Amino acid sequence: MIAIIDYGAGNIKSLQFALTKLNLDSCLTTDKETIQSSRAIIVPGVGAFKDAMDAITELDLADTLQQAAAAGKPILGICLGMQLFYEKSYENGNWNGLGLLKGEVKRINDSVKVPHMGWNTLSKLKQDQLFTNIDDESYVYFVHSYQVATFEEDTLLGSTQYGGLVPAIVKKDNIIGMQFHPEKSGETGLQLLKNFGEMIS
Repeated sequence: MIAIIDYGAGNIKSLQFALTKLNLDSCLTTDKETIQSSRAIIVPGVGAFKDAMDAITELDLADTLQQAAAAGKPILGICLGMQLFYEKSYENGNWNGLGLLKGEVKRINDSVKVPHMGWNTLSKLKQDQLFTNIDDESYVYFVHSYQVATFEEDTLLGSTQYGGLVPAIVKKDNIIGMQFHPEKSGETGLQLLKNFGEMIS
């Protein structure tokens, strides 16, 4: 069972539908025991960084997620969920994240239209099991105004270009982030979720 953290991030039904299509069992939950006993965790996300961290804190789930990550449980962050994995965000202020990954989140620069919305290419920077049956420069679907701006170079698996380099997939051991929405990214997105499912099986 994959635990999808239900902290009010919205738009979770399409993610659950995609997982069901791949025969990956999932449940929406905020229950600590369910999260602790799950095979893997997905932290989805649409909206503002501070609101998301406030919701996770109010549900008393920050420690649960940090402990699960530290124990080696596979944890996938999608869009805002990926950004929450980092130490800090400067979205309308200065906010602490979960600190699972080193780095900071900042606004996409003003040389391009913000938000970054729509299909863009995914450039593979390293070989990884996540990229099984994924062609280089496949298109995936983005919707975001903020991006991971500083990060550990060796965690960067895939990128896109939008006003400069945008980290699209990061991975450090059991911790994976996808800035785009795999559940909205057609066959490529489904294949990425399938590969995640095979990593945790």
